[in-house]
Amino acid sequence: LEVQLRKLWQERGMTVLFVTHDLEEAIGLADEVVVLSAGPGSRIVGRHEVGLERPRNMLDIRTDSRFMELYGRIWAQLREEVLRSHAR
Repeated sequence: LEVQLRKLWQERGMTVLFVTHDLEEAIGLADEVVVLSAGPGSRIVGRHEVGLERPRNMLDIRTDSRFMELYGRIWAQLREEVLRSHAR
């Protein structure tokens, strides 16, 4: 799916909004990762620019220090949002 999505995006040159729960996939495919709040009435709680060069090979970027730093930052925000939603 990732390969087909990238090919379609490159061929058409259009903006793509891709919704996923897979953080690695989000970073690998996106120019920007947007984090939404939990539950109904979601709102944007974070925006993270992905500054990794294209084309991206998912097998290679997982060990890139920039990928790991971005993953950690977004994961911390997601974790905080999940904990907040469970506290309600």
